[in-house]
Amino acid sequence: MNTRIAFFDAKPYDRESFNTLNKEYGFDIRYFKYHLTNDNVVLAQGFDIVVIFVNDIINTEMINKLADFGVKLIALRCAGFNNVDLKSALNKIKVVRVPAYSPNAIAEHTITLMLALNRKIHRAYFRTRDSNFTLDGLLGFDMYHKTAGIIGTGRIGKALIKILRGFEMNVLAFDKYEDEEYARQLDYKYVSLDELFSKSDIISLNCPLTKETEFIINKDNIEKMKSGVMIINTGRGKLIKTYDLIQGLKSGKIMAAGLDVYEEESEYFFEDLSNRVLTDDILARLLTFNNVIITSHQGFFTREAMHNIAQTTMQNIKDFVDGKELVNEVCHKCP
Repeated sequence: MNTRIAFFDAKPYDRESFNTLNKEYGFDIRYFKYHLTNDNVVLAQGFDIVVIFVNDIINTEMINKLADFGVKLIALRCAGFNNVDLKSALNKIKVVRVPAYSPNAIAEHTITLMLALNRKIHRAYFRTRDSNFTLDGLLGFDMYHKTAGIIGTGRIGKALIKILRGFEMNVLAFDKYEDEEYARQLDYKYVSLDELFSKSDIISLNCPLTKETEFIINKDNIEKMKSGVMIINTGRGKLIKTYDLIQGLKSGKIMAAGLDVYEEESEYFFEDLSNRVLTDDILARLLTFNNVIITSHQGFFTREAMHNIAQTTMQNIKDFVDGKELVNEVCHKCP
């Protein structure tokens, strides 16, 4: 029988990329518009595999229901896996992911946020649309010889460092697993978190969300930073304690913030809420700052990345169906 796949949180661009590739694979895919939740998990009944995205939260209860329904594989079409209870899935349902769909896409988006905030591009755009061509309030700084602190030097962090070194910026890095050879090649330095916080003009978060990194940007660590620091987060929302970020913005300790992710984004990002009142008071407060740019988790969103996501996800599924080794399987012991 043909492999049946329940595809949740399906957007038009998901359907396009997966349907194009499915001409090669021939899977029976049923697309569902909404997130997979405990209320609608019954929709997965009769399917062999579920495909989910970053904001589909799969807890123990849902794992048990999926297993009872006969689901044998959860295929994450993203790199992060903190939204799935892996311990509950162990020995019940296999979990696979897409570890690297386009490090360059996210690194380039990180640079976009840095430059836009520094040169006030978002403010200049709206100003000139109103025929206001003054420069007051748009003063930026040279990136040249400034210090960037990069937390996380995986594929994305390394791609970002390569671009920053092209600006001839000084780069300090922190990672649990240091790559000294790459540091020598690109001429950057691994340091302690405290040193990174105290010396960086711009701090970028490019690490996974773990127990060690959750709320790594908090009140105590913000106090260690330079006055006028810029913070960029294209990693995971809960790397930042948003309330503490807001206090830092209000005090002027933080000069600007670029956020492609948000602590409580699951109910908002990827959705059109323009006809509703925004009920998240903290997100609404962030949106009032003219020195904050929020993008809705779009760092990955390039043609190349979408193709890579679909290709890897479909290959993960095919390997599972064919009984092959799952090279992108997520283990419950993963950090």
